[in-house]
Amino acid sequence: MRIALLSDIHGNSLALDAVLADIEAQGGADTYWVLGDFSSLGFDPVGVVERVTKLPNVFFLQGNHDRYIIMGDRPGLARARANPRLAAFIDTMTMNVLWTRELIEDSGWLPWFERLPMELRLTLPDGTRLLGVHVAPGVDDGPGIIPLLSDDELRDLLAPAEADLVIVGHTHVPLERTVEQVRVFNLGSISNPMGARLDASYALLDADERGHTLQLRYVEYDREAVIEALKRVQHPTIDFLTMFMRGEIVPAWAQRQGIHGQG
Repeated sequence: MRIALLSDIHGNSLALDAVLADIEAQGGADTYWVLGDFSSLGFDPVGVVERVTKLPNVFFLQGNHDRYIIMGDRPGLARARANPRLAAFIDTMTMNVLWTRELIEDSGWLPWFERLPMELRLTLPDGTRLLGVHVAPGVDDGPGIIPLLSDDELRDLLAPAEADLVIVGHTHVPLERTVEQVRVFNLGSISNPMGARLDASYALLDADERGHTLQLRYVEYDREAVIEALKRVQHPTIDFLTMFMRGEIVPAWAQRQGIHGQG
């Protein structure tokens, strides 16, 4: 059996189309798992949902941005009150969430978002217990599983998993580690990359009774076309999203370590 594992599409149907074409070029997949953050922070919130829901044998779960759309909330508002330097960022996120929610609500897809589960589970043919979550087991927001975690920190995050293989997204940075025989695999993201490599990333999981393999794949797509699409729809946070497409967004944990993206 083969499972195509995707996460963090963020309203970018151009990147999604490139990834789906690559999956077909690799021989297709029996099942698709899409691990959240479908629409927010992108030019085509409705289009990506329409595409993924037409995939065969597809399963979904809810990401933190999907919850923001449902609630229509202002992510991190409490932190912004405590730290005024975050106010501009929070305003940007709020504009994005409200713009996205309006399109999702008008198109009739909001109930679909509300029904999304928080995790996916499967036992592979070789007996491996597979868990898919967006951020981490039992966690639906926050930094997620980032490269700088110590073994102890990672062990604590994975403690609720009750699984042998945990697939996550959220950070937009691919990662693979094992601690106490629990393997965690971060898919990176379809869109809005962070760091030096700007291609879309996803994974193919091949499994049979003899074992399983995970292959992380990178797929090029036209990021300038994404910027033009953001202009066409007059996205309210186009400047912020353009920074993603040009590799100018670096996560806070990487900034503290002096790690820089392309600019």
